[in-house]
Amino acid sequence: MFPITIGTVVNSTILHYPKGWCNMNNSTFKEITASIAVLLSATCCLFAGAARAEGPSFDCGKVETGSIEEMVCRDKGLSALDRRLAEVYAAASKKAVNEHPPVLKAEQRGWIKGRNDCWKSADRRKCVEDNYRLRITELQAKYRLVPGTGPVTYACDGDPKNEVVVTFFKTDPPTLIAERGDQVSLMYLQPAASGTRYQGPNESFWEHQGEATITWGYGAPEMRCTKKR
Repeated sequence: MFPITIGTVVNSTILHYPKGWCNMNNSTFKEITASIAVLLSATCCLFAGAARAEGPSFDCGKVETGSIEEMVCRDKGLSALDRRLAEVYAAASKKAVNEHPPVLKAEQRGWIKGRNDCWKSADRRKCVEDNYRLRITELQAKYRLVPGTGPVTYACDGDPKNEVVVTFFKTDPPTLIAERGDQVSLMYLQPAASGTRYQGPNESFWEHQGEATITWGYGAPEMRCTKKR
């Protein structure tokens, strides 16, 4: 009797049934078929795991055709960013467990809506990629998930009470968190002809030759600030 083989199924390994296949008793037959079933199951799990490792953190089987989420599912680079964000978000969630109100979850829902609004952008992929990168750095800085330098206190406009406290973070792109009174601003490193410049929503920080120029609020005047010793 010719041996029966299954080669293309079990990871290119050819398995031969033993001689006397037809004459073996029921117990032996069941043991062999059970072993084959285990091998097949393990191989299927291996392939499924590999597919999940390349895809995003969410279920691509539930996304709508033509959506931004479908774009993420089809793009290995964006899928990798989504997996990275999921890791960072999980780490941030552990630090935000006692956060009241639960700001992190609400912000993440808002971020997902903003990412999905990238369908309006002329360059949808770049919009999605930028959204992922900025969200990752935001969480890393806000929840202190990466090494930081500081805090460094700056006194502005010659008034020791007019302070801005700055902590720098080694994110990608680099970020800082500036605190003034009860207000906080996250800023991202920007290209600059000289010195080091960061920009936030309505705040900016530019350090050059040991002095910092800081604006705080939309249309606010620049403040000249120096490090406090």
